[in-house]
Amino acid sequence: MAKFMTPVIQDNPSGWGPCAVPEQFRDMPYQPFSKGDRLGKVADWTGATYQDKRYTNKYSSQFGGGSQYAYFHEEDESSFQLVDTARTQKTAYQRNRMRFAQRNLRRDKDRRNMLQFNLQILPKSAKQKERERIRLQKKFQKQFGVRQKWDQKSQKPRDSSVEVRSDWEVKEEMDFPQLMKMRYLEVSEPQDIECCGALEYYDKAFDRITTRSEKPLRSIKRIFHTVTTTDDPVIRKLAKTQGNVFATDAILATLMSCTRSVYSWDIVVQRVGSKLFFDKRDNSDFVTLCCMVSDHGKERYNFPNPNPFVEDDMDKNEIASVAYRYRRWKLGDDIDLIVRCEHDGVMTGANGEVSFINIKTLNEWDSRVSRHLRHPPGDATSLFPAVPVSTG
Repeated sequence: MAKFMTPVIQDNPSGWGPCAVPEQFRDMPYQPFSKGDRLGKVADWTGATYQDKRYTNKYSSQFGGGSQYAYFHEEDESSFQLVDTARTQKTAYQRNRMRFAQRNLRRDKDRRNMLQFNLQILPKSAKQKERERIRLQKKFQKQFGVRQKWDQKSQKPRDSSVEVRSDWEVKEEMDFPQLMKMRYLEVSEPQDIECCGALEYYDKAFDRITTRSEKPLRSIKRIFHTVTTTDDPVIRKLAKTQGNVFATDAILATLMSCTRSVYSWDIVVQRVGSKLFFDKRDNSDFVTLCCMVSDHGKERYNFPNPNPFVEDDMDKNEIASVAYRYRRWKLGDDIDLIVRCEHDGVMTGANGEVSFINIKTLNEWDSRVSRHLRHPPGDATSLFPAVPVSTG
């Protein structure tokens, strides 16, 4: 007679249900499973990319994923470091790269559609319409193919002013938005250290010039000196006793307006001990053309010191009307700046006060032509009336 073996009863006085795990299932992860679940892939990383949302959870379990497969980081985080994830400004090539790629894709798609359309057998009337469409398209491209929008600027390839070699080491690189934030909010009044040269008085008849009453500018043979910072004898003398940063007004103005630059340029920075000298290269674009708009009937306004670049054997009447004021700014952070500022003329005010001015010119714009000032006609060779800018 078969014996009846009584099973082992697990007593759980504080609750209900089994309180122990069988030895054969100990230390094994438990995953609930339903016989109604569909069998799918072991690992599916494309499930979230289904276009139809009905199939997103097609093979998922009705119990959901358990926490036994979760990842727990147990490594030492003493060597944890923060990583800068700030987005850097993309270059113009990177910004337009996706745009060009999309345009190429559309062009290839149009070509495939056109090729497929040409392979179709069309009736006689459809062929006639297609030939007429192609003829009108060629006519339209011939008439308007080279035109652009009124506000679309043509892209002109511009070469770099200096060739960057591969063996150069980049010390620091700054983009335009960073340079826009670099400014001194409070700058003290400048101090005149030395004034040199002689100036001619400005002819106020140029202020009354209009498009109807023109006055041509006379090109007079004068000698203009374009001396860089380190070749200036006055700056060399001042560098022995005062100042630690030296530059000219043209170089300093170029640095201050560099965020609006279109053409490539570069400057040379020389360190001599603890002093910095900002120089321009030979045959650079820092020098502008000059025209005489002064009144030759009056005597010149002479500064206490003569022009430092005029030699003894030069004719004083052939020297251009230019004066130099060596001014000093203390910008803080132990920056003692000395700048050579130039003046083109002098003007007397209504009360007899004397004002030193810089004179600039602009290309003439014909108002009768329906175009913007930034897109002047190609035959604009004359000049606007000189615009004096007072500099104190």
